[in-house]
Amino acid sequence: MRPPIVEEGNAMRVKFGDCLIELVQGDITLQQVDAIVNAANSQLAGGGGVDGAIHRAAGPSVMEETDRRYPEGCPTGSAVASAAGHLPAKYIFHAVGPVWRGGTSGEPGHLRGACQRCLELAVEHECESIAFPAISTGVYGYPMDLAAQQSLECVRDFLQTHQQPKLVRFVLFSGGAFGAFARVLESMTDSH
Repeated sequence: MRPPIVEEGNAMRVKFGDCLIELVQGDITLQQVDAIVNAANSQLAGGGGVDGAIHRAAGPSVMEETDRRYPEGCPTGSAVASAAGHLPAKYIFHAVGPVWRGGTSGEPGHLRGACQRCLELAVEHECESIAFPAISTGVYGYPMDLAAQQSLECVRDFLQTHQQPKLVRFVLFSGGAFGAFARVLESMTDSH
């Protein structure tokens, strides 16, 4: 049976079992969810783009915690958890996506691995809701349409197997990113 697509303003929602994948255009630091995913670098050193915005909004306690708990950083294709500082969430999951090198250096597997680890952390930390950015699509150069495909397939497969978390929201900064993710999500509903 094909999951129904619900579109409201700048949001799109699709149910997979009892779970919901939601796309919104907006600011990830403002999301009222249990966990926010940070597109981090492997040193967990803060940076530009989403990473910088999350660290600025969360405050210095997050960097202090990741420095203390993860002195070796986090490998590409994985994620680690911290408290969320001043953000409205309970946790930040620092996901290290791959730098795009043409798609022949294991990038799809690394991107799926980072997404999967965030979902596993959500289950381990009893999170009902999680918000993802478009991991690796900024300075790491991952093509938006390919990133959307890998990320959404990973989430769909995880939700179909685990039936949690109940809400997975992708918070997309630009209209172009929203459009790329919306096209992929719509095509996924056609095949189910």
